[in-house]
Amino acid sequence: MILTVDLGTSATKVAVWGEHGLVALGRAPVASQILPGRRVEQDPGSWWASVVAATRQLGAGAPAALDGVEAVGFSAARQTLVPVAPDGTPLGTALVWSDRRAGAEAAALAAACGGAEAAHRRTGLVLDAAAPAAKLAWLAAHEPDRLRRARWILSPRDLVVLHLTGEARSDPTLASASGLYDTGASPMVDPDPELAGAGAGLLPEIVPSATVVGGLRPGPGADLGLAPGIPVVVGAGDRACEVLGTGARPDLPMVSWGTTANVSVPVGARPDPLPPAVVVTAGALGGWLLEGGLSAAGSALSWLAGLTGHPVEDLMARAATSPPGARGLVALPWFGGARAPWWRDGARGALVGLDLEHDAGDVARALMEAVAVDLCRCLAAAGVGVGTGPGRWGATGVVLGGGGSTDPAWLEVLTGVTGLGATRRRSGEAASAGAARVTAAALGRDLDLDLVDPVVEEVTPRPELVAAYRAGRGVADAAAGAVMGLTP
Repeated sequence: MILTVDLGTSATKVAVWGEHGLVALGRAPVASQILPGRRVEQDPGSWWASVVAATRQLGAGAPAALDGVEAVGFSAARQTLVPVAPDGTPLGTALVWSDRRAGAEAAALAAACGGAEAAHRRTGLVLDAAAPAAKLAWLAAHEPDRLRRARWILSPRDLVVLHLTGEARSDPTLASASGLYDTGASPMVDPDPELAGAGAGLLPEIVPSATVVGGLRPGPGADLGLAPGIPVVVGAGDRACEVLGTGARPDLPMVSWGTTANVSVPVGARPDPLPPAVVVTAGALGGWLLEGGLSAAGSALSWLAGLTGHPVEDLMARAATSPPGARGLVALPWFGGARAPWWRDGARGALVGLDLEHDAGDVARALMEAVAVDLCRCLAAAGVGVGTGPGRWGATGVVLGGGGSTDPAWLEVLTGVTGLGATRRRSGEAASAGAARVTAAALGRDLDLDLVDPVVEEVTPRPELVAAYRAGRGVADAAAGAVMGLTP
């Protein structure tokens, strides 16, 4: 039995997996604080607290599930960081991936690399304010005392691993999403001094994702109800785990809906040249991912929920009653800037065509449709042919990851906009399933995905929806171009 910890932006999920699938699941929220100046922060203490709370919830629902756990492994959100003292104490609040304060530092780093294109070739990223390299540069310029007192710069996963084992380690999937490494170098173990700057000596050692970092220490083991000494595997980033947990391929890319939305296309080798509008990161068990990550998806519906007083689940149900095209309403979900494939930090969200007859369901539907259209653009940028568009790989469908992958309204919109069928696996927990596969590999085992998490649903696009969305795509593109024209 394997226990996986999926450290997300808004929630931590702890799962126990056996040879025949998901045995038990616990969940605990993680709060972010949105502050002026485009800052988004978290209390690092909440990460471990959420792991304990989720594990105890799991144990309360399935008391015997923890007894047979043989190893612990991780899936984790990327690009969030905090300086940490030598004794493992976080130094202040963490800068969340969606924090945008470091825009000027990102531009300066790209310029030092020889421009945005050269920085992309070197790091695999489109260097923007989300990148840990930019956040680290911001800390060096504005809060140097935190760096002077720090022994490490750690992500949430890295800090939890340190707490469990006493060892600070990270892995290539997080390192390749940081902007701190030359991802064309092999092996990718040392940070690029020019990109890391003052933080070059503060980064943890990079080890392969399927590495046993150490044994579980007695104190944390007692907090979790687990036997001390069991192996703790470093694991991988959320997208790399989702790819493994969905069985994605170049012609069957992974589409994830969570706090944000993402397209991930697994490939065997790092492309040369790199596709210009997508991010290239390391895979968990080899290979690379071509990624298109948006700035908002579930978080956009959470924003709408806060405005309307309707829970997110209610908004999704209301969206299902709104017709394709949301009765003429076009949304642009560029909260905190437009990320892939636009990469325009100054862009902002918009509602175009808003009328008195529109209700919360129409706005929710329009936001979902806008996310799906941007995901289509990301697929095309990664070289995946969608609809009538050409591509290096002709997509036969998509596989689903993320917490929203089971919602009927989202599946209807996604399949209608892309014209592709969507495959869902039983657990709905792709990141956790992928983490279990990485953990098993570290133990010298192989988990059969089709046995552990079989396909249970294949959603076929409805022809009338595909036709309607293709007919309306010109309006969506025109609205995007007009609003993007307002960007400074």
